[in-house]
Formats: sequence, structure tokens, C-alpha cells
Amino acid sequence: DVQLQASGGSFVQTGGSLRLSCVVSGLSFGDIAIGWFRQTPGKGREAVSCLSMYHGSTYFADTVKGRFSISSDNARNTVYLSMNGLKPEDTAVYYCAASTRWYSGIRESDFDSWGQGTQVTVSS
Repeated sequence: DVQLQASGGSFVQTGGSLRLSCVVSGLSFGDIAIGWFRQTPGKGREAVSCLSMYHGSTYFADTVKGRFSISSDNARNTVYLSMNGLKPEDTAVYYCAASTRWYSGIRESDFDSWGQGTQVTVSS
């Protein structure tokens, strides 16, 4: 039974930082990539970042480059999204998802397993 659990979302002021966690179970951690996506009401889901465990490649959306970083703790089957210099436009529900075939770019269809979201709210 594949499960992805996203957590760590909170309320933060503009310029603040948060670290989101994605805990993976039911998959071979070394064989997957974990992507982070975000969604706001009335808008489509946006790819934010991704990290592959099998080749180490990363992806960042232009809107978050230089502010967000992605990392993993393989012993804990966990991927982290560290968010710095947060802006009100970063407010969204953040989701993590797993892929067994991601290499570059982001296609939602490449991600087969999705976790529940965690709310990030950045106040001005």
C-alpha cells in the first residue's frame, strides 16, 4: 500500500521560512523521484520542485529558484522542501508525489502516487 504523507505547512510572515516533509512508504525509496506541487483555489496545480533518488537530479520552478531547496533523508524515507524568503504568492496547498520515471521537466502524468496536501499561508 503506497502512502505519501506531506506535513510541515503553517502560517508564516513574508520573508519567513518553512520546511515541508514528505514521508514515503510502500515504495523502494531509491527507485523513485519525489515532486512537490502546489495548488490554490481556482488555479491549476503548479510543479514546484523535484528530486530523484536514482540519479540525483533536481528541478525548481522559476518562481522559487534561489529561495527553495530540496533534500532527502534516505534512512527515514523522507524528502524535504525547504522554503526561504516566503512571499504571499507562495500561499497554497502543497502536495508531494512519487514517480518511477522522472528525469527532467515536470509532467503530472509521470507521478503515480500522491499524498494529501499541507497548507502554507504567507501573510503580508
